[in-house]
Amino acid sequence: MAKKEKHIGALSEKEGVQPPKSVSDSSAKKLKEKRKEVPSVSQLVAGILAGDKTALSRAITLVESTAAKHQTQARQIIEACLPHANKSVRIGITGVPGVGKSTFIEAFGKLLVSENHKVAILAVDPSSSLSKGSILGDKTRMEDLVKESNAFIRPSASGDSLGGVARKTRETIILCEAAGFDTIIIETVGVGQSETAVHSMTDFFLLLKLAGAGDELQGIKRGIIEMADAIVINKADGENVKAARFAKAEFNRALHLYPPKDSNWVPKTVTCSALKNEGITKVGEMIDRYISETRSNSYFSEKRKQQNKFWLLQTIEDTIKSEFFSDPKVKKELKKQLKALDANATTPFEAAKIILQLVK
Repeated sequence: MAKKEKHIGALSEKEGVQPPKSVSDSSAKKLKEKRKEVPSVSQLVAGILAGDKTALSRAITLVESTAAKHQTQARQIIEACLPHANKSVRIGITGVPGVGKSTFIEAFGKLLVSENHKVAILAVDPSSSLSKGSILGDKTRMEDLVKESNAFIRPSASGDSLGGVARKTRETIILCEAAGFDTIIIETVGVGQSETAVHSMTDFFLLLKLAGAGDELQGIKRGIIEMADAIVINKADGENVKAARFAKAEFNRALHLYPPKDSNWVPKTVTCSALKNEGITKVGEMIDRYISETRSNSYFSEKRKQQNKFWLLQTIEDTIKSEFFSDPKVKKELKKQLKALDANATTPFEAAKIILQLVK
C-alpha cells in the first residue's frame, strides 16, 4: 500500500533565500555590522559638507531626537556646519489640505532642478494627536522629484509643536544649506498656526489657494494674506479656469486692503495648474524678482537678522519650559495639583502659583 503524502498547507513556512556562495559568512557579517555602525560627529560633518545625502539624513535624525546624547551630537554638528550655511533662498509654502501642495512643490522643484539649482524640501507631515503617528508620505507623493540627484526630500512628523511645524526645522535648514542646497522649500501642514512659524524662518512666503472652494473670504478673515508675498491659485485647469480668474481678481482686490510691506514688495496673485505643469515658470520668475528686489534694498538681510533675534528668544523660552517641566520637584507637585484640580480642591491659577514657587 502506497504511503500517504504529507499535506503541506498554503501558510506553511518555507525555507528562505540563501546568500550567494560568493559572499562568505564573515563578509556578510561585516557588511551587516557596518550598516549598524553609527558615524562620528566629524564623519557626519565631513559627509554633509561633501553633499552626502545619507550623512545629511542621519544628522537630521540626531537633530530631531529628544535623547540627551543625540542632542549633544546635534549641537556639535550644527556648530560645525553654521559657517557654511545661510547661502540659500528659503521658501515657505502653505495652504489648506487638498490644495495640491505636494503636486505644486514637485512641479516647482523639478523646474528648479532643471535650472541647475539644488533643492531641499522639508515637508512636515501632521501627527495624530492620539497615536502621535505620522504617515510621512511626501516621498511617495513626489515620486519623480525624489529620483533627482539634486533634490532632497525630508518628511518629518510635526509632533505637538506649534501649528505642526517640526520642532527642529530651523536647525535642519542649516544642515541642508551646509550640504550645498541653494533653495530650501518648507511645506507646512496647512492647519493651525503653522503659517506663522514658517513665515518666521523663510525669505518668501507663498500661499496656495483653490478657486471656487468658498475660502476666498475665509483666507482674508484669517489674516494669512497679510503674511503672504504671493498668492498662487492652483488647479486652474479645465472647468476651473474661469473660477480661477475670478478668484485672482478677488484676491488682488483684497491685497489692496493691507498696508504696504516693509520690503516695498507688492504681493502678486497668479494662477497655475501644477498637475499640468502650467504657470509654474511664472511663479519661479516672480520669486526671482522678489529676491532680487529685496536684496537690492537690503530688506532680505534685515529680515534674516530679525528672524535670528526671534529664534534666539524662542529658543530661550523653549529651553526654560523644558527645564522647568523636567525638574523632579515640579513633576511631583504637578501630579499632586492635578489630582487636587480633579477633586475641585483648587483652581488652575492657585495650582500654577504653587508650582511656580518651587523654582524661585
